Amino acid sequence: MSFVQITKSNIGTEHICCALGTKQYESAVREKKQWLTERMEEGLVFYRLNERAKVFIEYIPADLAWVSIHASNYMYINCLWVSGKYKNKGYAKQLLEHCKDEAVKLGMDGIVHIVGKKNYPYLSDRRFFEYMGFDVVDEAGPYFQLVALKWNKHAPQPSFKQQAAVYPIDQGICIYYTAQCPYAVGIVEELKEVAANKKIPFKACKITTREQAQNSPLIWTTFGVFYNGKFITHEIMSPNKFDRLVGTLLGEEQQF
Repeated sequence: MSFVQITKSNIGTEHICCALGTKQYESAVREKKQWLTERMEEGLVFYRLNERAKVFIEYIPADLAWVSIHASNYMYINCLWVSGKYKNKGYAKQLLEHCKDEAVKLGMDGIVHIVGKKNYPYLSDRRFFEYMGFDVVDEAGPYFQLVALKWNKHAPQPSFKQQAAVYPIDQGICIYYTAQCPYAVGIVEELKEVAANKKIPFKACKITTREQAQNSPLIWTTFGVFYNGKFITHEIMSPNKFDRLVGTLLGEEQQF
């Protein structure tokens, strides 16, 4: 099977894998496409399998990535996703090799990506990246790891920036999110309804610039849930799962 690169000229007619076939997120997909188009001006590449499938890689020079890391002259992978029947066919390796070839041509020193200490939804499998030659070069609470593939041994070691000192102090739920994932954009209003039913304060903070993202209280800036100022999870969850989470948080609070 062949691959296709999504560009500013074809993004209007090509699918971008995320929320593929999910009608209720059509407006969120349009917002994601707009976000991608703006980032393409800065060097972002979206490369996918030429099939109606969730098989793609999205990467950008790390200095321009919407994450809080030090990785000058590295390429940063926003997302590498191979799902369903397309797993275990070598597609992830091919997508990663495409990214590496591009980074080498641009004279970069390596590639970086954020993974989890174990398998988490929406985070890549660390074991695959280690198998492909990446090393864990830094960690950040509660479970994030920065992995890097370096081919210039003299290049500085990538690292997480110090997280923003000012965390949300609002009582109740505070969600930070960006348009990097249509699920993040599409689900916020549904989660707001859940919080209202639970009679718990709710605030959604949309990150709209790279500067905000690089200085946010999040490690993985696509989505993050805080409760009473404490980071809870990065997982973009369904209303039912969020309802259970809020119930657990309220129950724990009542024990004290």
